[in-house]
Amino acid sequence: MKLLSLNLGRATAVPYTDQPDGVTGIDKRPVDGPVRVAAPGPKGVGGSGLAGDAVCHTRHHGGDDQAVYAVAREDLDAWERELGRELAGGMFGENLTTLGVDVSGALIGERWRIGPDVVLEVTCGRIPCRTFQGHLGEKRWVKRFTERGAPGAYLRVIEPGEIRAGDPVEIVHRPDHEVTVALAFRAETTRRDLLPRLLPAGEALHTELLAEVRAYMANRTD
Repeated sequence: MKLLSLNLGRATAVPYTDQPDGVTGIDKRPVDGPVRVAAPGPKGVGGSGLAGDAVCHTRHHGGDDQAVYAVAREDLDAWERELGRELAGGMFGENLTTLGVDVSGALIGERWRIGPDVVLEVTCGRIPCRTFQGHLGEKRWVKRFTERGAPGAYLRVIEPGEIRAGDPVEIVHRPDHEVTVALAFRAETTRRDLLPRLLPAGEALHTELLAEVRAYMANRTD
């Protein structure tokens, strides 16, 4: 398992984002590194966990629970076959393109060591948006991406440091539950009835998703 590509984005004006200023950092490109990784601060204040990576709208993106976004190269390869086009590392807006890691099958709270120093913790999956669809230029992309159910994973920074492309990825902790990124994604998007099944992940969940689970449980009438 390794970090195949380390990708950073710049703030760029585009015609397809739904943000008023028309600026996005979704177009991420591979860099050689090393790149500093650290917790950026709470959502709404902090941006990316990677130095030099643009997060343009902190109301919806970035922050400690979404500090780093990872996508498996294997998932990009599967989409390449379906779409009939090349998808370079970073094309999905991911910071980390991994090889040999079951990213969407990772457990919430699972911890990865990348290189000698950095430790990251899985918090949730990525919810597709209109900007993502515009960036890919594929019709019905949000629906197709959601139906596939392999969203990649957001991670928080547990131990800061530097990483670079080619660094090994080691899973150093697996929590004692069965709540995967893919399950959390389904519960958050198309199967709200699955939200109670996320409770065993507890505080490891993205704080906003955990609040959704608790609100759902509080409002149940069965």
